[in-house]
Amino acid sequence: MTLSQLRYLVAIVDAGLNITLAAERVHATQPGLSKQLKQLEDELGFQLFVRRGRNLERIAPAGVPVVEHARRVLAEVANIRAYAANERGEHRGRLALATTHTQARYVLPTVIAAIRRAFPQVDVDLQAASDADVLQRLAQADADLALISTAGEVPEHGLAVPLYRWRRVLLLPTTHPLAALGRAPDLAELARYPLISYESSVRPESSLRRAFAAAGTEPLVAMTARDANLIKTYVRAGLGAGLLAEMAVGPHEADDLCQLPAPEEIPECITWAIIPRGRVLRDYALAVVHALAPQIDRRDLERVLQGHESPAWPQPPSWQTLLDTLRTG
Repeated sequence: MTLSQLRYLVAIVDAGLNITLAAERVHATQPGLSKQLKQLEDELGFQLFVRRGRNLERIAPAGVPVVEHARRVLAEVANIRAYAANERGEHRGRLALATTHTQARYVLPTVIAAIRRAFPQVDVDLQAASDADVLQRLAQADADLALISTAGEVPEHGLAVPLYRWRRVLLLPTTHPLAALGRAPDLAELARYPLISYESSVRPESSLRRAFAAAGTEPLVAMTARDANLIKTYVRAGLGAGLLAEMAVGPHEADDLCQLPAPEEIPECITWAIIPRGRVLRDYALAVVHALAPQIDRRDLERVLQGHESPAWPQPPSWQTLLDTLRTG
């Protein structure tokens, strides 16, 4: 049994039992991967997958614990390598960072530029996706860490480190009826007009839906998008009022749009760094977390990651406070 065989096994599972796709992901040939799988099964003395002809149909019952153990073995090998590289002071490699489009576009450019200056031999693989896809990439070890936002609840997909707090704002055409208010509309006022927001807004469990439901009304979501720039484009086209993260709204929007605070009933959000439990992060990955959470002592963060302390995170700063820190840092 070799580490390569275990890596191929996990790759097959993560590729949905598609051997061709798995071979591409591990940079192997399909015949070579199939041969290694057969050798592993021969050594174990049983089949890891139920087959139909040449196709893998599902994981065999006896194969389920083998896959679980293989994941743990590979994770520990990666931890040993990361620990050794940190001890050697070797600052080269690849940083895979999974996050949402808003974080990738409006928050991370300054941070990644600083990381590249500090660690010029590190390649950054920035993976922008939906929250669900971000967490899936983290679970499959396709990312070193993830950045996602929630409306208060602590994510459960790893060690969650609170970075900063932010609110939502409304962008409106200057001719929109709400623009004349000069204040945040309440939910009943906002519910009268078409709304353009992020795609997560249509989920029944979304904080936006919950806020409207608590007020006894329902939003008129006319359009959703992952990208804040698309939301702005369709606001300018007159399709409705845009509800965006405050990070995505700059001073130049005032040239042709009206900006108002979102209704107070819509809760504040927190952006979190999600780190797989038991993962040893490279120094440059820790630097990303520290840059986005300067309120956390780096030594405290390392002790929590090593399991020597329980998390007792300080109150995360507002987006504006973090932005001022990033600009002066």
